[in-house]
Amino acid sequence: MIRLVHRAAMLALMLPAAAIAQAPPTVARANAATSAAAAAATATIGRIVASPGYAKAVAALDAGHDRWVQNIITLTEIPSPPFKEAARARAYRDMFAASGLSDVEIDAEGNVLGLRKGGGDGLVVVSAHMDTVFPEGTPVKVRRAGDRLFAPGVGDDATGLATQIAIIEAMNAAGIRTAADVLFVGTVGEEGAGDLRGVRYLFTKGKYKGRAKAFFSLDGGGLEGVTVGGAGSKRYRVTFRGPGGHSYGAFGLVNPMAAMAQGVVDFYKIAVPADPKTTYSASVVGGGTSVNAIPREVWTEFDMRSESAEALAILEKRFLQIMQQAAATENAARSVKEGAITVEPKLIGDRPAGRTPPGAQIVQFATAAYAAEGIPIRFEAASTDSNIPISLGIPAITLSRVATGGRGHSLDEWVSVEKPGNLKVKRLGLATILATAGM
Repeated sequence: MIRLVHRAAMLALMLPAAAIAQAPPTVARANAATSAAAAAATATIGRIVASPGYAKAVAALDAGHDRWVQNIITLTEIPSPPFKEAARARAYRDMFAASGLSDVEIDAEGNVLGLRKGGGDGLVVVSAHMDTVFPEGTPVKVRRAGDRLFAPGVGDDATGLATQIAIIEAMNAAGIRTAADVLFVGTVGEEGAGDLRGVRYLFTKGKYKGRAKAFFSLDGGGLEGVTVGGAGSKRYRVTFRGPGGHSYGAFGLVNPMAAMAQGVVDFYKIAVPADPKTTYSASVVGGGTSVNAIPREVWTEFDMRSESAEALAILEKRFLQIMQQAAATENAARSVKEGAITVEPKLIGDRPAGRTPPGAQIVQFATAAYAAEGIPIRFEAASTDSNIPISLGIPAITLSRVATGGRGHSLDEWVSVEKPGNLKVKRLGLATILATAGM
């Protein structure tokens, strides 16, 4: 798994000098370079967290805690179902404008953009996503119980959006100037069938295309985890078609339902590696017309994921073979006098896999920021907006939006808004972003 690769890389930093001296020259040079990068990152983070500007920004985060909570509630209660994020986008655009960002706009794909100008030394992108997994009509009224907020989408990613606003306001309150310009973004289409369409547009078609030198996504929860690996995915809708007929009078004809069922059964016989973690699922089904009719058409949607592009490609190839074989098996088992079974696999989701290497400066800064807070860092892989920049060779990581939460993608999703842990999450994000943008 990617977290093991990164843990091994970090362990290399702790090798004694004698061990490095005994290593092959290329390994020794790599270890020395990584150690030097880690030392430089530690020095940079140390300088930033000891600065008066950072202290002022942290004080602003503390003073703005209640506003952060209210922003979570406000954003959560603006429905943002898949492909219908426009109402939340308008509200978020207004928040960007109120926070003093320049060039605030909603782009052609629906992303909200706002620029915090620095010294013009490159561009660092910070984002959170505006869409939820919940369909139109889902009740999104927030219920508070003590320090917990409950509502569909309250964590994923309304809290990320609110955390982004808090960081912007803290930088402004402290008068912080960065060497790089910082582009803040609320993206569309991160979830499900959205297939990362917002961040994909940003990096391949948007007006800032080709300018970013680093990328942050504020997504996920917890104090220790940082996502450096992009778990890629391939999603298909596979449609089986046949002649159909009366369930009694045409009995004996080929049945697309039988072919589909065989395909699912054989699909679940595929052995996949645990490292790199590789998974699959048959998830949604449909088709048929009547209980007493052999269906003319049935379909299933499939999801395949892996931290490794190579493992995912192998799984996808085997999956496609199985679907074709399932149709052939049914055609050989029953009569095709009225027509044979056909199968049509249609790709409906394609998220690239990859990872930001442990030696990348953005990872080193995150590691140093966590060390400065006394928190052991845990590197993870997930499917987030970071997948796209990673696939383009742009260093990218996903940072936590909240200290504690649970039941994501469910109707009883919740986040804790207790102050100490969440201030720590914001400090971690702030320090890492400032180091990467050049404070």
